[in-house]
Amino acid sequence: MISVITPAHNEELFIKKCIFSVKAAAKVVPEEVEHIVVLNRCSDRTGEIADQFGVKVITDDSRNLSHIRNNGAKESKGDILVTIDADSQMTSTMLVEVLRKLDSGKYIGGGVKIVPERISPGILCSLLVVAPFVLWHGVSAGMFWCLRKDYEAIGGFDEKLACVEDIDFGKRLKRYGKDRGKRYYTIRKARIITSCRKFDQFGDWYFIKNPMVVYRVFKRDQKQADRFYYDARPEIIEQDTSVDD
Repeated sequence: MISVITPAHNEELFIKKCIFSVKAAAKVVPEEVEHIVVLNRCSDRTGEIADQFGVKVITDDSRNLSHIRNNGAKESKGDILVTIDADSQMTSTMLVEVLRKLDSGKYIGGGVKIVPERISPGILCSLLVVAPFVLWHGVSAGMFWCLRKDYEAIGGFDEKLACVEDIDFGKRLKRYGKDRGKRYYTIRKARIITSCRKFDQFGDWYFIKNPMVVYRVFKRDQKQADRFYYDARPEIIEQDTSVDD
């Protein structure tokens, strides 16, 4: 069985497309696929929509994405784990590619190619700013996939990290695979399409004009992560990042 885990904080505008993309991908693989949506401090219709389309729904009110994803993994039954965010959609051959790579025995797991739902000069420049950081660590992210036994062997996502926990997970999975003669792989024949909601909210040039926001998030500061992911209002974030601690 394949278990797809999706953390969801007020995702009523996106969750339906995410669920439908997983259902489409599940139709072309022989294995059973379960989809678990982990509701996190939702005050909108995310849970109602997820229930409507028959996915398994659990609740986790922690302010920690690692804990939320790990909780979803604990509630899942599959021997293959896939994580995808609620504002992303996987293309229809994604799970086929996951099975193909894992069945080959050559790969420990990995990430995927990420495509934004729209592009602009501001978004492109923002991506170019973040890209060196990701390339430096040598792992892809966006959607992770691996065997449950390997996920458990590395301890899942690190719950001590307030943010950038995805890059940390990828690095640890890559090291674990290398010790066992397996490669960390980026799926490119399939991809995920992710929303540009932060750009829609803040403006396409916001992160170029406010580099301290990016710095504080990557600094793994819990307070800053809370403000960025939960409060998510430009005036609050700017006020808090204007003075260095």
